[in-house]
Amino acid sequence: MKTPVLLLLLLGVFLNALAQLGLKSATATSGAITLERSSLIAAAGTLLSTPVFWAALAAYGLSVIVWVIGLSRVPVSQAYPLLSLGYVLTALGAWAMLGETLSMQRIAGIAVIIVGVFLVSRS
Repeated sequence: MKTPVLLLLLLGVFLNALAQLGLKSATATSGAITLERSSLIAAAGTLLSTPVFWAALAAYGLSVIVWVIGLSRVPVSQAYPLLSLGYVLTALGAWAMLGETLSMQRIAGIAVIIVGVFLVSRS
């Protein structure tokens, strides 16, 4: 995979991870959402008035556009494993930005993902 295409795909993965972190951050304003009608309506109203929610949706939409451009240039079997890096970025971002914990087991899993993506990208 050529470097510019790899960077494009990694940008898509980064934007997707950023979107997930933003959506999680936005739920701090809504609290836990249940499937009850009143809860859904209240949460929707709260989220729709939260700027980070809209920023997260924009990041998600942009990630799809960037990803599709990248997919047009490489086989999906080569590109798709890069999405696994989203787990890594999201876990590290949640730790750094949201104060979530990273257990040793999760860190080991992240290391396995990184090695796997490296091996696939080299093929």
